[in-house]
Amino acid sequence: MADDGKTPTSAGMADLFAGFEPDAPADLTPENAPLADRLRPRTLDEVVGQDHITGPEGAIGRMVAAGRLSSVILWGPPGTGKTTIARLLADAVDLRFVAISAVFSGVADLKKAFAEAREHGRIGKRTLLFVDEIHRFNRAQQDGFLPYVEDGTVTLVGATTENPSFELNAALLSRAQVLILERLGRAALDQLLDRAEVEMDRPLPLDPAARDALIASADGDGRFLLNQAETIFSVDLKAPLDSAGLSSFLQRRVAVYDKDREGHYNLISALHKSIRGSDPDAALYYLARMLTAGEEPLYLLRRLTRAAVEDIGLADPQALVQCIAAKDTYDFLGSPEGELAIAQACVYLATAPKSNATYKAQKAAWRSAKETGSLMPPAHIRNAPTKLMRDIGYGKGYAYDHDAEDSFSGANYWPDEMTAQSFYAPTDRGFESRLSQRMAHWASLRAERDA
Repeated sequence: MADDGKTPTSAGMADLFAGFEPDAPADLTPENAPLADRLRPRTLDEVVGQDHITGPEGAIGRMVAAGRLSSVILWGPPGTGKTTIARLLADAVDLRFVAISAVFSGVADLKKAFAEAREHGRIGKRTLLFVDEIHRFNRAQQDGFLPYVEDGTVTLVGATTENPSFELNAALLSRAQVLILERLGRAALDQLLDRAEVEMDRPLPLDPAARDALIASADGDGRFLLNQAETIFSVDLKAPLDSAGLSSFLQRRVAVYDKDREGHYNLISALHKSIRGSDPDAALYYLARMLTAGEEPLYLLRRLTRAAVEDIGLADPQALVQCIAAKDTYDFLGSPEGELAIAQACVYLATAPKSNATYKAQKAAWRSAKETGSLMPPAHIRNAPTKLMRDIGYGKGYAYDHDAEDSFSGANYWPDEMTAQSFYAPTDRGFESRLSQRMAHWASLRAERDA
């Protein structure tokens, strides 16, 4: 592992990780600490919104019950409890807790952490090494963890907001269990506000609609919600704020819901399903409801893009192009002019031919890959960059399709231990009708050549 030059001075490191002392009591929180720190859970039972992994039947719950912790990668959005869970795991199984951040740490910090862990291991005290933003370490640095994880010097708990499949080495992933943390739902966020009110010994000065708007604006981020609540608590307000007053007070657009407080998630569900149901007018209505209420336009663009690939797919490949173009247009023009591009994308999606064939194919292919992920491709399509590989048959007999009639060799591309699978079944709608014809033509050619 070569030093990447990110290592701060030792004085800077001491300041940076002053709050990460492994042996400091977890329950000593200064009264002037931020509200989010004061409300940090002291046991795994107090963690909200992640019962699927922290509960008795969850992966973490089972590890704690067994008293044995394996290395894990915690993957989830910001503010969902990754750091908190790591700290509580160390307490629950009596491990020494050490935390570093891949944003600020370099090779020297890792070497020091491993050396100290080894020394503590000699006296019977094992170490949980928490690595925040682990995906920011490069591939060589990630490889450096492997020997220390394998020999038990450290139990690694990595935290990342990025997809581990793309950002972490396969070797590291094979030695750690990936646990997915969910964005906090309304009930969990509401519970956090209840705890904040108990901590502050007074109710949050918001009317019910404003409280709903504050929760919606957090978009599943518990830390952000508590920071916003602390800002509100810090001011002596004469009367509870309504939604408009909250938006003005925080200088942030927050969603305003009507008198029956129909929620953020109900509206986005209605928008998505109106698009899927090919009703452009209803889709525009729900889009308008959310935009005029103060919903973040980029959030809506993300949801429209999801609808493009989930519900339209290759029935109209331009649907995805329209969404990305709308995002670029909004970035360029901003509000309110850029919102016209969002409306255009919404109408395009609602009026496009629909197909979830790619969505279903992806699910089926992922299931198959998990079941057969160790099978090698057939020898004739393996890469053969060296003489040894060519000598043992790699690449032998490969049929170059462009040299074949119709540029189609009809060769078998599946592992020898597998029969050919069928994941993608195009519909007869839109562009997919042409894809269906092509695939049928190739199937007939393959059948003829097999015969």
